[in-house]
Amino acid sequence: MSAAAPLIVAFCPSPPLLVPAVSGAATYATSALRAAVLAAVQSVLEAGPDVVVVVGDGVTDRAAAGPGALRFGAGDVGDLRGFGVDLEVPFAGRARTGGRRLPLAHTLGAWLLDQVGHTGPRLGVGPDDLSSTLAELPASVGVLAMGDGSARRTEKAPGHLDPAAAGFDAAVATALATGDPGALAALDPVEGARLLAAGVPVWRSVGAALDGRPVVAQLRYDDAPFGVGYLVAEWRLP
Repeated sequence: MSAAAPLIVAFCPSPPLLVPAVSGAATYATSALRAAVLAAVQSVLEAGPDVVVVVGDGVTDRAAAGPGALRFGAGDVGDLRGFGVDLEVPFAGRARTGGRRLPLAHTLGAWLLDQVGHTGPRLGVGPDDLSSTLAELPASVGVLAMGDGSARRTEKAPGHLDPAAAGFDAAVATALATGDPGALAALDPVEGARLLAAGVPVWRSVGAALDGRPVVAQLRYDDAPFGVGYLVAEWRLP
């Protein structure tokens, strides 16, 4: 992909509750979040990309992958058994013996693409490999950037309340709403880790890959209904 090639990015959180079988009976909170995420993913597909790249953190088997980028593709599979649901999600096509196990972010990214009917090429990468992957791909690319905000937004949040969490997520929301790659690239990874903001490595990688390019941005969702910051946005780069 050339430096000036058209691109559309959907920023999506990756909580398992996006999957109805995990979240159970629909509530206003889960329905609103799911609707925003699916709309953002659908927008990526409506742009007609030649390939969709799912970028997420949680890659643990880089050493076993050998030199170069670690990529997920046909035959690799994830599952949601750790969340009480006996559901396997192949990344592309059917699962195969010996396929890599997908991190949660890539599992949910594949599930979202399936939900909106995407049957075209798809590729999964970690944050460290996004820039190099985009440089190698055809001109028309869609990206699903999977990651959550701080898990310390309320007393009942997984990480309990941290007064800095809301401000940290608000800064990310502003960067997404205004289309500011530089602000994403400059996010503090140490503070992000302290605040349990799992999306920081992905957001930083997107910001670094797109820094300096003009962005048309739309923020679709910004809330923390379960004490975790969830942000949904779209970036279009002409």
